[in-house]
Amino acid sequence: MQYEVEYDDPDLRRPKRRGRKTAQVILIVLAVLLIFLAGAAGGVGGVLLFSADNGALAKKLGVNGDLAIPTTKTEKLVVEESNGIIDAVNKVSPSVVSITTQTTVQGILGAYQTESAGSGFIITSDGLILTNKHVVADATAQYTVVTLDGKTYSATVQSQDPTMDLAVLKIDARNLPVVDLGDSDQLQVGQWVVAVGNALGQFQNTVTSGVISAKDRQIQASDSAGSSSETLSNLLQTDAAINPGNSGGPLVNLAGQVVGINTAVASDAQGIGFAIPINQAKSAIDSIKKTGKIVRPYLGVRYIEITPDIAKSSSLSVDHGALIEPGSGLTDFAVVPGSPADKAGLQANDIVLQVNGTDIDVNHSLIQLLQNFQVGDQITLKVLSKGSQKDVKVTLEQAK
Repeated sequence: MQYEVEYDDPDLRRPKRRGRKTAQVILIVLAVLLIFLAGAAGGVGGVLLFSADNGALAKKLGVNGDLAIPTTKTEKLVVEESNGIIDAVNKVSPSVVSITTQTTVQGILGAYQTESAGSGFIITSDGLILTNKHVVADATAQYTVVTLDGKTYSATVQSQDPTMDLAVLKIDARNLPVVDLGDSDQLQVGQWVVAVGNALGQFQNTVTSGVISAKDRQIQASDSAGSSSETLSNLLQTDAAINPGNSGGPLVNLAGQVVGINTAVASDAQGIGFAIPINQAKSAIDSIKKTGKIVRPYLGVRYIEITPDIAKSSSLSVDHGALIEPGSGLTDFAVVPGSPADKAGLQANDIVLQVNGTDIDVNHSLIQLLQNFQVGDQITLKVLSKGSQKDVKVTLEQAK
């Protein structure tokens, strides 16, 4: 049998001849295509191309009558979203509160009220709330706590941490949802975290997410006016957006556990925020639960942590330790008068190198090492003073 093939090009006028086998192949291909189209349209799971009923067709095409052509089965795929961030937020949000501050200011035209806001989270079911000290620093202000369900409570400042930017509020309530505390020592750089808080003082329980960008950061934190400067060490750095009003709110892992307390943001950067590791706050939490206030041992010095870069730029003879920094004002002392450090003879520009044999470095800050002791403990400091090293014994006292 001969087959003619037409061409669009008028110069190609000679038809080509094709043999019987070529024709059979063409018919098979056409048959298979038709069957696939039928299977797709009808949702058929598998098709038998040739059987006893169409053996004549198979014989005519010169193929085995038992040939079966399998087809694929089409199923509807349903994707169920189970996101760790959503689970973490659902777990922690009921325990996150907004804190508003009303302050009466005396102006030229008379008294008027100002208002600011922050965040916190519930640590006991009877109304203890952990937040930043700078959120509730004004002793004359009135504080109000708003829970996730919209209930409003008058709050009092129960205690403030003398060595860290932490404070505890108390509200009159019962059966409150309490956060689950995680282990900040186990955090890894790159690990996902979520920040929850009262962003800008207007958007309650705003959720932002990011990663742990770095650990053991030291910053010089101050308020928006550039006053109330405070050195904070061993902080977690995160790129989860932290806005004004987020201060005091929780930083949580994907298990919904609090691993940090959001406390500061680099105002001249994008996505650089800082949080106090929750492990540094656990002793304060234990103390407030047992005694009703935060009891911390303190040394009584103003200092900066020495890094290799600081050592190089300042031409220091050591690349680690805590440099007792000279004060900048009449009340800004390098060594607090009457403090344990003062009684032990420490002076400005001394460098504390060790606490009980442990080096002060990027992994062990002075304040972190002091938290391992109790009020009344005697510790031994290795101090570099005027070019010579010496051991100094200090009896820790309760910070006032």
